[in-house]
Amino acid sequence: MDGDEQAAAAAAAETATTGSAPDTLMTMLSLGLGLLAVIAVIFGCAWLVRRMSGMTGGNTRAMKVVSVMPMGTRERIALIDVGGKQILIGVTPQAIRTLHVFDEPVVAPGEPVSGDFARKLQGMIGKSWGSGSANRDGS
Repeated sequence: MDGDEQAAAAAAAETATTGSAPDTLMTMLSLGLGLLAVIAVIFGCAWLVRRMSGMTGGNTRAMKVVSVMPMGTRERIALIDVGGKQILIGVTPQAIRTLHVFDEPVVAPGEPVSGDFARKLQGMIGKSWGSGSANRDGS
């Protein structure tokens, strides 16, 4: 009987060993498929966001940044063109403020900005504000 018991124990051990291998394989296969599904969802969402961002713009030519000048490490002024009007804005980390709205364009939006831009801007600010930098320079 000892031989029969040993044979039965060996058969039970072999069944337990072969029974766990398919379970491990199925678990790994299930984890792999789950990972692929999550990656596919991430790429699908990225594709969808990229497609939807193009639809929200409408007419992107209606507004253009004509020129930007840094005033400090995180502050700058920008001249933007909106519907033919040029607006001078101040940009800080906390806020964006309108500094001046020009009646006539200071710089053409497609034209490269030269040193003449600063003179035109100073002249326009001096004319409209009266006590601007143009009066202090004596021009």
